[in-house]
Amino acid sequence: MSSQPFLMVDGEQPAREMIPALWLRPAYWTDTAEARAWCLAPEKQPLARANWLVRTELEQLVAVRSLQLSQAAAELDRSQEMTLAVLGEALKLRDAETEDHCQRVAEFSLAMARAFQFSSREAREIARGAFLHDIGKLAIPDAILRKPAALSHEEMTLMRAHSGQGYEIVKRIPFLHEAAEIVYSHHERYDGNGYPRGLKGEEISLGARIFSVVDAVDAITSDRPYRKAQSWNAAKQEIVRGAGTQFDSAVVEIFLSIPDVTWERLRTREQK
Repeated sequence: MSSQPFLMVDGEQPAREMIPALWLRPAYWTDTAEARAWCLAPEKQPLARANWLVRTELEQLVAVRSLQLSQAAAELDRSQEMTLAVLGEALKLRDAETEDHCQRVAEFSLAMARAFQFSSREAREIARGAFLHDIGKLAIPDAILRKPAALSHEEMTLMRAHSGQGYEIVKRIPFLHEAAEIVYSHHERYDGNGYPRGLKGEEISLGARIFSVVDAVDAITSDRPYRKAQSWNAAKQEIVRGAGTQFDSAVVEIFLSIPDVTWERLRTREQK
């Protein structure tokens, strides 16, 4: 067996505390990479120590940059949420009922996204599109927006323009690119008879196809200037009738798979 010193280390004792003993002569032992760099033969020690110092500096730099990126991401999230809040407040000042509707369908869309097992990012984009879908109504005259009776043909033409107007507003905000497509397509129909582009089937984004279902549900179960709210069962029946024509049948299936108690909890929470 070698007559050279043999030092066993448990990996927790700082290597710097053991350095004096290691300078005596080469040793063979186990520890962290830091300690091994100090215990090589004398002719190899300078290079080993230099390598360890460079690696340590890089690790520290990576840790600092990671923290900075994390902080920047958090600040970006706050900035994005503030942007959404400002847009929501503008809509609320214009029409409080429309803003309430947007809050409800955003929550409903999140529930659908979870049922589809979307990623958190995908779910967030759908919820943002749902929340902002009616932002184009900022450009609609009050006489049309608040009219308690059916709209004339000319008025309906103006009202239908809100999809494109909303898209023009939202598409200019970089982080809302995907949400803008929902804003543009939220009145399209699965059979191609919707507006403004007459898209059909999977030409319509999945987010917009999901939204059309929850939008209809909220419209049916909420009071409107021209009619009273209908029951939840009436809304479900209407959605089933529209499967394959107004709505994507696959989306309707997911909607029906979510327990009524979940929808009731969401509706109750948003009404508070």
